[in-house]
Amino acid sequence: MSPDLAYYLILVFRMIVAAAFVVSASFITEHSGPVIGALVATLPISAGPSYVFLALDHDSAFIAQGALSSLPINAATIFLGLTYTLLAQRHGLLISYGAAAAVWIAIAAVVGSSHWSLTGGLIINALAFAICTPLMQRYRHARMPPIARRWYDVPLRASLVATLVAAVVTLSGRVGPSVSGILALFPAVFSSMMLILHPRIGGPATAAVIANSAWGLMGFGLAIAVLHLGALNLGSALGLSLALATCVSWNLMLWWIGRRRRRVVR
Repeated sequence: MSPDLAYYLILVFRMIVAAAFVVSASFITEHSGPVIGALVATLPISAGPSYVFLALDHDSAFIAQGALSSLPINAATIFLGLTYTLLAQRHGLLISYGAAAAVWIAIAAVVGSSHWSLTGGLIINALAFAICTPLMQRYRHARMPPIARRWYDVPLRASLVATLVAAVVTLSGRVGPSVSGILALFPAVFSSMMLILHPRIGGPATAAVIANSAWGLMGFGLAIAVLHLGALNLGSALGLSLALATCVSWNLMLWWIGRRRRRVVR
């Protein structure tokens, strides 16, 4: 087998694995309501496979630097969520998602032109959450109508994340760790949810899922910081494992707190 053929076969396999993660998580989201859906959506089901595949091709220093660039991009994602949540209450998909994507791209462009420290990345995340979370609070609750799946749902979700993984893996050797870290955090999961759910269940119901994701994204940001420190000091494998454990533990904590509050209300 030629080296080129082997490379493309491995690339296709990586795309399929990543797409399977996202599609499975999206199905869970649709059938569990906005709260559980948000917790699932903020797990590293898109960025996680991208970083795993990057770790197979690059050393731990590359992963640590990539995570450092990913950290402020997490703040861009929360602003994307805020923009969409506010606009989706009264506007259609084109305006709501188009404006949200434009906000993300603008912030990503600024982030990409700067060098970030761990402290700086954590500070910009804290500011983003302090601004956005209170503004999204009132939109967290909405009735989730039954969802009828359409033929293009799975191909659309799969193609979004597969394209992302292919871009990250293919370009990483050329663009370096900083740009790879930015690409790895492109909001493929949120984008697929907005593009698919908004026309079918309406803007407010879709926005409720996005609004509930704010606290989950906070844990995701902490997981990125853990990945940076872990990869830098313990290697890529342990860094990725600790980051995943951080994200899962955070979301389980949010689920437990929410369940306890519901019991108190009853």
